[in-house]
Amino acid sequence: MAASIRLFVSAPLHAGARIEATGPQAHYLRTVMRRGPGDAVTLFNGADGEWLAYIAMLRRDSATLLVDRRLRPQAPEPDIWLLFAPLKRDATDLVVQKATELGVAALKPVLTERAISARLNLDRLAAIATEAAEQSERLAVPRIDQPLRLADVLATWPTERLLVVAIERAGAPAVPTVQGPAALLVGPEGGFAPAELDALARHPFVQPATLGPRILRAETAAIVGLALLQARSGG
Repeated sequence: MAASIRLFVSAPLHAGARIEATGPQAHYLRTVMRRGPGDAVTLFNGADGEWLAYIAMLRRDSATLLVDRRLRPQAPEPDIWLLFAPLKRDATDLVVQKATELGVAALKPVLTERAISARLNLDRLAAIATEAAEQSERLAVPRIDQPLRLADVLATWPTERLLVVAIERAGAPAVPTVQGPAALLVGPEGGFAPAELDALARHPFVQPATLGPRILRAETAAIVGLALLQARSGG
């Protein structure tokens, strides 16, 4: 049996719609997956659910997909954000990929005192998130925001959203049970600077939490923290 192919598209999806695939999608269908006219694909756009479609035309750099019927309606997803200090390229890629698989609604890079200052390629990160959503059978791709300094994040934070901050100290409580929108903040490899910890502590929407007795790498902390937060929010 041929492997199932899922593609994220930006166009509205409904029965009879004709979807023009992007050049990379056409290349993927034709060259990588060896598909041709008449073969089935599934499509999603983050709003209209998942749809069965068929390849109507396929060339090297273009393809037309004819939408047939809906396979799954759009379903609500956990309203959880991940805020993370940029890491080295491979570690940042891993965080984006796994956070997408775990169902986050938004990814928000945060510039901290000890974070790596390398410039982020947001287009590449968006492509990683899209591919992860396609492969994990999610019905939406998380939003990836422009990096912000931690002070600006705190100054503009929506106070109805709980901000759980992963703290490497034994005295912090466990990840809380959450009702409503929430977010997880994971700092850089060197941890938060003392002034940053003081700034976080001044905000009532901030909840410090420990991820366990061991010191985790930042990318591991993001994955573990998200899993715990989802488990305690019913996500």
